[in-house]
Amino acid sequence: MALIIAASGTIGAKALYLFVAWLIGAATGSYLSGRKGYGDKPGLATGMILSVIAIPIWLLVPARENSDWKIKGPWGDSRKDASPSG
Repeated sequence: MALIIAASGTIGAKALYLFVAWLIGAATGSYLSGRKGYGDKPGLATGMILSVIAIPIWLLVPARENSDWKIKGPWGDSRKDASPSG
């Protein structure tokens, strides 16, 4: 209910969009840092402090050797986990 009231004015709508962008930045930063082998917490912290700017930062950070980013790829293709049949 509070979000509906806050979004009713132009200032409230802008605040709502900024809040959603902040959440997207934190969640995406957490996902990227986890996939690159650094754990979820550094990405979450980066996303909460820098918002959407954390996404290109974590895209530029190199992945660790045995990270999911290097083994499975950025999206986690499950076909690469399965052993070849035959």
